[in-house]
Amino acid sequence: MARVKVYTTSYCPYCVRAKQLLSSKGIDFEEVNMDGKTDELKALKEKTGLQTVPQIFIDDELVGGFTELAAKDSRGELQGL
Repeated sequence: MARVKVYTTSYCPYCVRAKQLLSSKGIDFEEVNMDGKTDELKALKEKTGLQTVPQIFIDDELVGGFTELAAKDSRGELQGL
């Protein structure tokens, strides 16, 4: 089974949508809330090159954000997780 990790903030609507999509597919995921973790969030952004959350990883590989996750779902690529 794939390991899914989602970096979020509590005020991000796309984070909510990503978590809802994963949950609706029955996919277990680890949420890492970045509220108040300014230095860690900055380091994550530098590592990935993305400037927003959510940042979604599947088996330690960056998928992207909600848009990329939804695209994977529309192609049927989340079903195997």
